[in-house]
Amino acid sequence: MPVRAESLSAPKPTYDKIVDATIARYHLPGIAVGVIENGKVVYVRTAGETVAGSGQPITPRTLFKIASNSKAMTTALLGRLVDQGKLRWDDPVTTYLPQFRMHDPWVTANMRVADLLTHSSGLPEGGGDLMLWPEPNAFTRADIIHGLAFIKPGYSFRSQYQYDNLLYVVAGEVASAAGGAPYETLMRSEVFAPLGLDRCQVGAWNRDTVGDVATPHRRDGGRNVAIAEDAAIPAITSAAAGGIRCDLTDMLAWARNWLAPTHAQLQWLSPVQRDVLQAPHMLIPVSAQRRAWDHTHVMAYGYGWRMADVDGQWSVWHTGTLNGMYSMLALLPDRGSGFVFMINGDAGDARTVLGEVLMKHFTAPDDRRGVDWYADALEQRAKQRPAATSAPDTSRLQPASAAELARWSGQYRDPWFGDVTLCPRDGTMHFAAAKSPTLAGTVMRLGDRYLVHWDDSADLDAWLDFRAAAGQQPVSLRMAKLDPLGDFSSDYEDLDFHRVGSCHP
Repeated sequence: MPVRAESLSAPKPTYDKIVDATIARYHLPGIAVGVIENGKVVYVRTAGETVAGSGQPITPRTLFKIASNSKAMTTALLGRLVDQGKLRWDDPVTTYLPQFRMHDPWVTANMRVADLLTHSSGLPEGGGDLMLWPEPNAFTRADIIHGLAFIKPGYSFRSQYQYDNLLYVVAGEVASAAGGAPYETLMRSEVFAPLGLDRCQVGAWNRDTVGDVATPHRRDGGRNVAIAEDAAIPAITSAAAGGIRCDLTDMLAWARNWLAPTHAQLQWLSPVQRDVLQAPHMLIPVSAQRRAWDHTHVMAYGYGWRMADVDGQWSVWHTGTLNGMYSMLALLPDRGSGFVFMINGDAGDARTVLGEVLMKHFTAPDDRRGVDWYADALEQRAKQRPAATSAPDTSRLQPASAAELARWSGQYRDPWFGDVTLCPRDGTMHFAAAKSPTLAGTVMRLGDRYLVHWDDSADLDAWLDFRAAAGQQPVSLRMAKLDPLGDFSSDYEDLDFHRVGSCHP
């Protein structure tokens, strides 16, 4: 049985200092942190609230979105199926999903199950993610499998690392086909139940029934503003890529399963498959920051895990990012140690800094650079960013009139994203996506360019670029992120709309 966090003694001052400094620097709404040393949970800390201002405290049993940390659970499920003889890593994907197609027929024929997991398929970074997020949307897993054939590759098959999510959704469907049950059912029976992860949730569930659930937040005017969720959480298309929620207690049990597995856990997933999942399969370029901070020489992706040398020690980890929630799980396998934390706020830099300082506690204990040093370094780096890579000044943004955009109005279609409309409403022009209802907004003018400002979505605003053949009606629409360095999941650049009709009267 996993060690339960509630049984621990008082927290260690060293870790408290690190966590307190991170909370203070980044004004986090809530956080849950746990540390493992030599296979044992030695520190558990929760702070803040499930909803800012609610008075409801974060506890070790508070559920958070773990986002892309779900990928390692998906690959563990696949590893279980390999152990059971129901699947092989080298099997063609079409063995399980005959309808599967990539843009290149040769890639379709040669795509193995393993290729779904290493971010080296040829899909551009974040390719097709607009079929997953923002939520809610009407895209199904069948839509994703169909849409893959229309997403143009960004590089050649197996030649480089470019992070994607869609193929993890496909991997979940492969698991379903091989395991003979829906992905969600298999995740509960093959992963959650054997490991005692009794609070982890996947598929449809109810917040009020389950209780103690963290709400995501965004920063607005220096405040943490809750991003509302309905009580009824639906089954979501992205589950295998990033749709699982867990609490700190279960995430620590999950981590200990990798750092100090019991005999029963080694029966649950064999040492052979454990090695396969956490072995380097695709090299990742090492950033200048990582070389400077961590003296990293090699970085790679396994099956649902990243890995690198940090100050001469081998680390295995992953992060999770999903609309107002950030997480990180890091393992140092050679010393049986690691940590996990989850934050229910807009905390990209906070995650980078907290993860770095916690890692240094193990790999460079004499390093005196704390939270503020790393936070200052990130801020300085942002200030030095070239102007061309920064979002434009939108202080002079004005609504574009329906009259000035009349020649561009109509219905447009992209082969994988589907239909959108650009039609007059109340004297302005309104953009709306048929299958993604929160991608709806008013067209604005900034200088001599147009962009769409979303009414309700937290997604990034997007440039609109209309194109027409000489002397003809407009025939196409392209889009791009207003912020060039915005989240790659806002993959507007991969869309290629063609006008297919007029606005309905």
